Amino acid sequence: MPLTAARHTNIAKWILIGMSVLVVSLILWNTYAFFQRFKEEERIKMQIWASAQAELLQTSDLDKDLGELPLKVLTNNTSTPMILVNVNGIITPGNMSDKMIKDPDMIQKKIRDFSRENEPLEISYKNEKLATLYYGNSEVLTKLKYYPIALILIILLFITVIILFYRTSKISDQNKLWAGMAKETAHQIGTPLSSLVGWAEILKTQDTDPTIVTEIEKDITRLQTITDRFSKIGSVPVLTPLDVIEETRTTFDYLKQRSSRLVNFEFSAPEEALMVKINRQLFSWTIENLVKNAIDAMKGKGSLRVEIKRSGKNAVIRVTDTGKGIPKSQYKTIFSPGFTTKKRGWGLGLSLVQRIIEDYHEGKVRVLHSDMGKGTTMQIMLKIVF
Repeated sequence: MPLTAARHTNIAKWILIGMSVLVVSLILWNTYAFFQRFKEEERIKMQIWASAQAELLQTSDLDKDLGELPLKVLTNNTSTPMILVNVNGIITPGNMSDKMIKDPDMIQKKIRDFSRENEPLEISYKNEKLATLYYGNSEVLTKLKYYPIALILIILLFITVIILFYRTSKISDQNKLWAGMAKETAHQIGTPLSSLVGWAEILKTQDTDPTIVTEIEKDITRLQTITDRFSKIGSVPVLTPLDVIEETRTTFDYLKQRSSRLVNFEFSAPEEALMVKINRQLFSWTIENLVKNAIDAMKGKGSLRVEIKRSGKNAVIRVTDTGKGIPKSQYKTIFSPGFTTKKRGWGLGLSLVQRIIEDYHEGKVRVLHSDMGKGTTMQIMLKIVF
């Protein structure tokens, strides 16, 4: 994407985010304003109810006819929970459950709660205090109070989904980019590799030490293997039943010959073959990464052991070194793309190992155990086909 187009995309993205924030802010503000207005109307309704109650509680004119209006006001309020406490301490709850009415402690708690929700109303008649009215929010008002919270949660969920979508899309684009670069690299290596094959054949016709030609051919085969690996990135690999012991030993022997003489290599495996469905090039890449990481962890000096054994229906491959070890907190982190403790490198080795083993071969790879300053054992587990 051109730089100008990318800049315009970022500007549009921030404009969209800004507009979204503005719309959400307006919704929340209007909801708050509506809540406060509804709350004020609720208070006016309760003030009218308190006035009607004052008419009922007054005792100076016992024979006075109250009329229909006060009685209608008193009987029509069925939604607002309230507690009336007269001057003698007699408590009269209203619009509350029977269980709550029968529990004195709950009534006292509700009085405290109502006092925090709304300012109590004093009921008086001719400047004489008759009672105090405590009231809470109606069911509608309570639901409206939690509406902004529900709205915020929905918006956060929506934003999370968008972020996950863009992250997935970005990762997919990056994977396509890396796959394209890998295939292009394989294509570019192919040309000089063909020339090297030709030069090796010419050397065979010359008076050249055969061991030199043999080693050159091994390196050419190695380059062909690397080319095959890169060409398979982004494609579904073909798995073939192969002896995992023999495939591991081949890679192990190649790396042993080209590694420091200060590293003591050891290979242990059963005599019988363990047939596992693998892709030869990708599996070799996995073993290579684990062995090279082990050598790096030992700084080119120490003991490295590769052990293969059968465990039920699985083949278990373990690579053990005597290196610096891995902190337990990093057992899973080391498989993340880009994670590395080395000054050079892109931190893709163990990430590739995990992807090859778990995504392509349906196996498992993990840090079996590690002791700081003593060494690490990495373990691969693959299903045996027969």
